[in-house]
Amino acid sequence: MQAIFGIIFHFIGGFASGSFYIPYKKVKGWSWESYWIVGGIFSWLFVPVISAWLTVPGFVDILKNTDGSTLFWTYFLGAMWGVGGLTFGLAMRYLGMSLGMSVALGFCSAFGALIPPIYQDIVSDDPTGSLSHMLSTSGGLVVLLGVVVCLVGIAICGKAGVRKEAELSTEQKQESVKEFDLKKGLLVAVFSGIMSACMSFAITAGHDISNASEAAGANPLFRNNTTFIVVMLGGLTTNFIWCMILNARNKSFGDYTNKKTPLTKNYIFSALAGTTWFMQYFFYGMGESKLGNGASSWILHMAFIILVSNMWGFLYKEWKGVSKKTLATILTGIAMIILSVVLVGYGNSIL
Repeated sequence: MQAIFGIIFHFIGGFASGSFYIPYKKVKGWSWESYWIVGGIFSWLFVPVISAWLTVPGFVDILKNTDGSTLFWTYFLGAMWGVGGLTFGLAMRYLGMSLGMSVALGFCSAFGALIPPIYQDIVSDDPTGSLSHMLSTSGGLVVLLGVVVCLVGIAICGKAGVRKEAELSTEQKQESVKEFDLKKGLLVAVFSGIMSACMSFAITAGHDISNASEAAGANPLFRNNTTFIVVMLGGLTTNFIWCMILNARNKSFGDYTNKKTPLTKNYIFSALAGTTWFMQYFFYGMGESKLGNGASSWILHMAFIILVSNMWGFLYKEWKGVSKKTLATILTGIAMIILSVVLVGYGNSIL
């Protein structure tokens, strides 16, 4: 039952993450950086604090009593993840939900599974969980096979994007994705996927905060909510700095008060997108409390996001007008990524 509830919670979180960008499509007359940071203030500040306040008794005192080193590394890795989150939004902007999320999250899944064991080999004498240990066990070899399959799936998705680029006119491509740009989008998605894997490491770095929250009386389902405050502050830092730079460069500070745009609706939709985005980690924390913060939890989370985002991508007709061969190519790539997720999760369970 623990595993079943963990899977359910991860699905709800994946649904939230795969759906969060939809409200942004309703924002009118604002530059990308303006609605991204308005939504981000809800994602990375307001909602995490409210969630901790509702679920963790004395969360402020817990943070005050946390070791400075733990706070620093949790915040720092959150800031590195924030770079991935920032470029993740750009990947959606240039590639659309279907292709953008498949490529970015595919890399995120692969690096989230590979970096911890490589790090373990470099800094620790304990072989448990290291890359060398994985190479000597059947479970580890299955995990590595899953990573290879994931990279193949990403390559196939990229090929589908190239075919789409060649088959559709500029007008057709921009009908569903207004700023479609394959080359720029793929570069951003690759970088985003690699950096976004830092979220998994940030949660691990904040493990002491989570334990202290549970010791203070928090339901184990919500023990990560205090940790998320620190992680999200790191993400807010990098995103806020970059969006302010873009506001200055693009002279878009006026967006926030421009009465020629539907201001109220823009703020509401941005807030809704930001709140929906954070819900992925609220439920990720619940799923992680049932399954543990290993590759299984992280990969399972990625799989559900890829499934849901592609569902929305097809509903929004992002592949409308492409040939059957191109459609088959993107579906094959998605299937390969999902298969890789299954392989990594299974390998991790027997490791």
